[in-house]
Amino acid sequence: MANSIKLEIVTPDRKLLSEEVEYVGAPGINGEFGVLPNHIPFLSALGIGSLYYKKNGRNYYVFVAGGFAEVTPTKVSVLAEIAEKAEEIDVERARKARERAEMRLREQKDREAYARAKASLARALHRMKCRECAEEAGTCM
Repeated sequence: MANSIKLEIVTPDRKLLSEEVEYVGAPGINGEFGVLPNHIPFLSALGIGSLYYKKNGRNYYVFVAGGFAEVTPTKVSVLAEIAEKAEEIDVERARKARERAEMRLREQKDREAYARAKASLARALHRMKCRECAEEAGTCM
């Protein structure tokens, strides 16, 4: 592609993605940011949510939780604690995780356990939302 940027997504377990894309939108810790080719360099911590990229005019979605994104004019490198392509997300597993997290939230008195349960709930909800967005865009196989 003439007007593209390289997107690489890596987790501690694997290299999830390495593609030439037209656009990248990611959930930064301070809000979503977008990257086009020739973007100014910067580094951002990632929050929990859907990273999406545009390739051949279609949007593709990846669930990410934590990590960093480094942007250069020619490349977006994502080092994520957790990353899953939308089509890899097991929605039923995410629903069960949501139910467990909601139950733990109701039962927790300890601040640390409450915070862990709240983070688990956020991950489950964002996984389901990521899959839903991909299905609406027709990019889930």
